[in-house]
Amino acid sequence: MRSIRIRARTPRTGAPFALALPALIAIAFLLMPLIGILARTSWGELGTHLTSPDTTQALRLSLLVSFWALGLSLLLGVPLAWLLARVDFPGKTLVRSLVLLPMVLPPTVGGVALLLGFGRRGLLGPWLENTFGIVLPFHTSGAVVAATFVAMPFLVISLEGTLAGLRPRYEETAASLGASPVRVFCTVTLPMVAPGLAAGAALTWARALGEFGATITFAGNLPGTTQTLPLQVYLLLQDSPEAATSVSLLLLVIAMAVLVALRGRWTGGTAERTAKPAPPADDTDQPGPGFGPADSPADGAPDADGTGRAPKSPAPQERWPLHAVVTGFNELTLEAEPGTTIAVVGPNGAGKTTLLRALLGLTPRAHADLRLGDTDVSPLPPHRRGVAWVPQDGALFPHLSALTNTAYGLRSRRVPRAEARREAAQWLERLGVGHLAARKPSQLSGGQAQRVALARALAARPRLLLLDEPLAALDQTTRAHVRHTLRSHLSGFAGVCLIVTHDPVEAVSLADRVLVLDDGRTLQDAPPAEVTLHPRSPWVARMLGRNAWTGTASGDGLTLTGGGRLVVADRLDEGAKALAIIAPEAVSVHRDRPSGSPRNVWPGTVREITSAGSRLRVLITSAEAPDLVAEITPQAALELGLADGVPVWTSVKATEITLVEV
Repeated sequence: MRSIRIRARTPRTGAPFALALPALIAIAFLLMPLIGILARTSWGELGTHLTSPDTTQALRLSLLVSFWALGLSLLLGVPLAWLLARVDFPGKTLVRSLVLLPMVLPPTVGGVALLLGFGRRGLLGPWLENTFGIVLPFHTSGAVVAATFVAMPFLVISLEGTLAGLRPRYEETAASLGASPVRVFCTVTLPMVAPGLAAGAALTWARALGEFGATITFAGNLPGTTQTLPLQVYLLLQDSPEAATSVSLLLLVIAMAVLVALRGRWTGGTAERTAKPAPPADDTDQPGPGFGPADSPADGAPDADGTGRAPKSPAPQERWPLHAVVTGFNELTLEAEPGTTIAVVGPNGAGKTTLLRALLGLTPRAHADLRLGDTDVSPLPPHRRGVAWVPQDGALFPHLSALTNTAYGLRSRRVPRAEARREAAQWLERLGVGHLAARKPSQLSGGQAQRVALARALAARPRLLLLDEPLAALDQTTRAHVRHTLRSHLSGFAGVCLIVTHDPVEAVSLADRVLVLDDGRTLQDAPPAEVTLHPRSPWVARMLGRNAWTGTASGDGLTLTGGGRLVVADRLDEGAKALAIIAPEAVSVHRDRPSGSPRNVWPGTVREITSAGSRLRVLITSAEAPDLVAEITPQAALELGLADGVPVWTSVKATEITLVEV
């Protein structure tokens, strides 16, 4: 039985007549000359015209000149496009205007300019002739120079736009893995901008093939030397218009073929590449083979080397304590012994990512005087610091497989290919994704990609490891597995690890210390237990799920910053600034005003009820106190009849309030 597939059609808005009519006229205006060539072509004599000796000679010369012009444009234009896209320097706008100038300059004016610059009586012409014996006018090399001058802007502008759209995190990550700027450019930047580079190169070649005005003005019209195909058309128009039409048709076909092949890349069309199919069911975020409590393959299972032994981490030869003094937007001092993991927490804008980028040497906002072991790495560029970075999205290089991604840092440090791949495979096995070594990042799920990114950073043998919310993109089950594996590897790490996180579970389970930042400065640097019991920041207290109210000590309580008063059991000096920490489970919720021992009682209104595991968190607003979060059981919420907008009373015992002086 034949199945009938019905494709849903997206409704499109009809064009208004006032716009459609001029648009149709414009299309007809552009189409008419092309129709004229097709209508006037002598199809019976087309082969004779195109195979005549003069035409074939001009075609060979045009191909020679256009390909040489393309080569020169790639050699000079690619670095220029990178400079314009990646580097800020005085006069950048002027340089970009200079690049665009040949595109808007009349070709004959361009030829005159070339004569005055490179001609025998130009600025550089006599020097080129006297020093190297090079005379550009009336020589094939002159035609190449003219074509390059006119065509190279197409490559530069196309590639600059592509480079500007490439987020620099890939290049920064590669640098943190030890790759030099040239290696980053060749192995990461160019492969990732290859479509834009190909589009620019095709347009450059097509423009060079069709160059006429600058060539005839600067290089002349010498048969076999500078007489390219467009110049041949110009001559044929005088003696044989039919042959000129045939040759014009050839150039038209070539130009249209190039534009069709680009499929709208130059014009800004979508040209979206279809995503690769999602991985099969066995490639989800569930842990792969060997991902168990011991973080090793099953007994007897072969490792990446086929030895049947669980891979072992290479024994560290050196230990790398950390000492850093950060100035600028961030102002703090960091000291840590090898094997220490520091969780960096704080609100948005606190300077967490700026701290990591300062340690990497990637930001002008802050500067880090950084010492790793006995080495002062402050004056070193990022690729020589031995500081590996894992950004939040992992930044896996999309053109490399999981295995070659993981081996990238080792190869950047000149480790032989076979050894680098062997060690990379071992790291992938440790993190439970060894069976995905041949897959590209687009074929990995979010959890798998994040584990590959962690393996890549650990395999690079860093002295300092920086993780920017490495588990944020993972689901809860995968996050627990990856957290367990990461903790086991960090415990034997010979350097220091900094983890930026907003997850209190990560901070408590992975870190030996918690560094709390606010506005680029340290609010607290203490073990997780100390920060949990005595948070010195309202943001951290709320991150830990606690209520945090700021105020000033007075009498037997705290005068709250937002209005109201809190009676506490602790005593502080009069006028001391303090933070009152109230656990949600210490908040009692009532439908009627409570009687008895509670000294802190406020009326309020339920504004939000959310689930927190097996309990409910109830947000209550009040005119007499700041917003308060209570944690109760679903049964209690049902008995109280709680819902949004329901009036309630809340109470907190004075002994349940912890004061932290700030």
